[in-house]
Amino acid sequence: MHTDITFGNEDDLDEFMSTPQAGTVEMMQRFDGDIMILGIGGKMGPTLGCTALKAAREAGVSKKVYGVSRFSDETLRPRLENFGITCIPCDLLEPDEIEKLPDVKNIVFMAGRKFGQVGSDYLTWALNTIVPANVARSFAESRFVVFSTGSIYDLWPTDTEGPSEADTFTSIGEYANSCLGRERIFEHYSRKNGTKTLLFRLNYSIDLRYGVLYEIGRRVFGEEPIELAMGHANVIWQGDANNFALRCLELAANPPEILNVTGDKIRVRDVAESFGKVLGKKPLFTGGEDPKAFLSNNAKLKRLLGAPPTGLDDMIRWIAEWLERGGKTLNKPTHYQTKDGRFLDEE
Repeated sequence: MHTDITFGNEDDLDEFMSTPQAGTVEMMQRFDGDIMILGIGGKMGPTLGCTALKAAREAGVSKKVYGVSRFSDETLRPRLENFGITCIPCDLLEPDEIEKLPDVKNIVFMAGRKFGQVGSDYLTWALNTIVPANVARSFAESRFVVFSTGSIYDLWPTDTEGPSEADTFTSIGEYANSCLGRERIFEHYSRKNGTKTLLFRLNYSIDLRYGVLYEIGRRVFGEEPIELAMGHANVIWQGDANNFALRCLELAANPPEILNVTGDKIRVRDVAESFGKVLGKKPLFTGGEDPKAFLSNNAKLKRLLGAPPTGLDDMIRWIAEWLERGGKTLNKPTHYQTKDGRFLDEE
C-alpha cells in the first residue's frame, strides 16, 4: 500500500502517475527503437508519454519519445516539450499529414473517440476505423500497442470474473462496434503486412479526476443516490495502465496478441460503503443489482505481466482526500452504468 502518498495538486498527481515501474525500466534497457504516441492529447496520453521518457532516462538509454495530436488544448504542447517529448501536430484523418510523421519503430496507438454528441456516430466511426486504416498502412514495419476497450464485450454474469480474450462475444452499441472495427482493421493489416501488434483492451482506467471510482466517491461525498443496476465493474490505476502499455510493446505479435488490461472485479455497493467510511457519510442507493455487467477477466494479464500493483483501498483513499480538498474534475464521465452501449454526453 502507498500509505505515505498524498496529492496537493494536479502536478503532484501527474508526476506520480508518470512514475516508471521497475519492469518498465528493465524493458527499456533491452528494447530498441524510439517510441511514438499517437493521440497523446487524451486523458492518459500525457502521463504515458512522460512515463516512457522517464523510464528511458532511468534505464540510461537514449530514446526519443514523439507525441502526436491535433493539440486542441494549446497548453499541452509546451508542457510536453518542456519535459523533453517531441510534439508533432497532426490530423490522423488526413493521409498526407500521416506521411510526414517520422519512421518510428514502436507506436502506442491511443487515438479514438468515445463520448460523442447525439447524432454524431458517423464521426465516432470515422475516428475509430478510418484513422486506424491510415496509420496501419503507413507504418507496416512498426511494432504497435493499440488501445482498445473492454466495452467491446457484452454483458457477462456477475458471478464470474468476466470474459477472457478467448471468449466469443457480441458488441453492444455503435461505440463498442466501432472499437471492434478498430481491432479488426489493425488485425487485417497485421496479417497482411506481418506487423507485430497487441490489442490493449483497457477497462476503466482511473485517476483522481475521472473514472468509475471518482463517480462513486463524488456521489457519496455529495450525498447523492448511487444506481446499483450496474453493480460490478473493473478498474485500474492510470499509472499502472501506463506502465503495462509500454511493457506490452515487447508482447506485440503477428497475428496480434490480445490482452485485457484491468484490475480485479469490484462491487459498486462495497466501494460506496468504503467511501462512506473514509468520508464519514452514509451512501445512498437506488435500485438493485442486475445479474450481468460489463466485465473483463484479467487472468492473462496477471500471468504475463503481474497484477496491477496499485490497490483499491489506496485509490479510494486518494479520491476521498481529493474530493474533500475540492480537487479538479475532468468532467468526463465514464457512463459505466450504461447497458445499451450508447455512451453519449448531452449538449
